[in-house]
Amino acid sequence: MMRRVRYHAYGGPEVLQVEETEVPVPGEGQVLVKTEAVGANFVDTKYRQGPEAGEIFQRPLPGKLTGDVVGTVEAVGEGVEGFAVGERIAALAAEDAYADYVLATAQWIVKVDEGIDNGSATMLPMGAPVALRALRTGNFTPGESVLVHSAAGGIGHLAVQIAKLLGAGTVVATAGSDAKLEFARGHGADVAVNYTEKNWTDQVRAAVPGGVDVVLDAVGGDILQRSFEVLAPYGRAVTYGAAGGDLISVPVTSIFALKSLAGFNLTAWRMARPEQARAEMDELAGYFAAGRLTTSVHATVPLAEAAEAHRLLDDRAALGRVLLVP
Repeated sequence: MMRRVRYHAYGGPEVLQVEETEVPVPGEGQVLVKTEAVGANFVDTKYRQGPEAGEIFQRPLPGKLTGDVVGTVEAVGEGVEGFAVGERIAALAAEDAYADYVLATAQWIVKVDEGIDNGSATMLPMGAPVALRALRTGNFTPGESVLVHSAAGGIGHLAVQIAKLLGAGTVVATAGSDAKLEFARGHGADVAVNYTEKNWTDQVRAAVPGGVDVVLDAVGGDILQRSFEVLAPYGRAVTYGAAGGDLISVPVTSIFALKSLAGFNLTAWRMARPEQARAEMDELAGYFAAGRLTTSVHATVPLAEAAEAHRLLDDRAALGRVLLVP
């Protein structure tokens, strides 16, 4: 038997329930992972809220939580090659990630060097690949300026580091509090701006008078809309989420001034360019192993107290990663 966390009604963190269940058996192309740590993702707080969170955050009950799992291989399913029982790996689990044992698709598992801490390891399956590929989707070239929204979040603080690592000129970070702005500066941001202030675009313009070359946004709504005000001619905005829950239509007039908008989704990327997506996971593992990328862990919470992890995410107070441990 093992524990897992699910929810059977929509609502606040208190709806998360710890259940006893059988240890799953890996099917074809799957690996069973004995969990060391699980990176909690903000999107699951939206799924947990149900219909009130917005139409794009709809999942049926019972709610099965996603997460970035690091642990050891316990068993392998039919057709899986290249993984041995006992190996340390990381994987994105699309459901029932908050558990003692987790099933993962072997194709997107990454082997984890023993020198990589759990927080960093949990960023390898999803967070770091999104940060890197969102930047490259914006056709970033060394020397260009980059604006990273939500720069104190799990993906955001990696995007700031990756932009600098790949040779960005000025990196502007936005966040919603003084503590988060200081956190972003500590991870390499040259300029930090509070995007809850009405004049945040003026502050960005003051820092980069000619406009920024690439904007990375996972907030959506008004933040995405106003980002076009700070883009340079031929600047590119990349949207990879809508944490604000506000879906808007971007007026065509926003891109008339030689500006462009691209969308990014990790699943679509892996389907379109699987070999390149796989190579980038290995590239990122190398950066972490060499100490060129680091993940800050805000809190480590016992699996049985998963509701507390969601409270931290709901409060938007987390600086970096929130981990669950068995």
